[in-house]
Amino acid sequence: MDLKAIEPAVLALADALRSRGWTMATAESCTGGLIAAACTAVAGSSDWFERGFVTYSNAAKTEMLGVPEALLAAHGAVSEEVADAMARGALQQAKVPLSVAVTGIAGPGGAVPGKPVGTVWLAVARHAPGAAPWVQAERLQLDGDRTAVRAQTVTLALQRLRAALG
Repeated sequence: MDLKAIEPAVLALADALRSRGWTMATAESCTGGLIAAACTAVAGSSDWFERGFVTYSNAAKTEMLGVPEALLAAHGAVSEEVADAMARGALQQAKVPLSVAVTGIAGPGGAVPGKPVGTVWLAVARHAPGAAPWVQAERLQLDGDRTAVRAQTVTLALQRLRAALG
């Protein structure tokens, strides 16, 4: 993944977060920390990037983010419900007002009926002071090999985070 190519998106996100005095966290499964890496590749990111959770296994999702085992059993790791719970868990555990969570099937294996390779659930959560947490999750169906799916996920996560800030 070319971090220089996505640097403008990271800088726009950084400016929006700094203008609010906010910090953010990531909760990543299929990207394995690439969103956090993109954010921290920019000098000064410690002003607005709090932490990243790499929760590749179901056990990590439960232990680090509080995703209920029953939710994972009922819907599978690659689901709207789990992406939502991951984003909420990142807000709560990192004590930040903004988070993003991604869980998906980057390939080449791992596809199951109804969830082909390239299926990614992306959720952005926001918790402004005095307001209830807001979460928006979306299913993405991305094309390409493992590297392409992961790179597209990072790009879309940065875009969705920026959009959530208005």
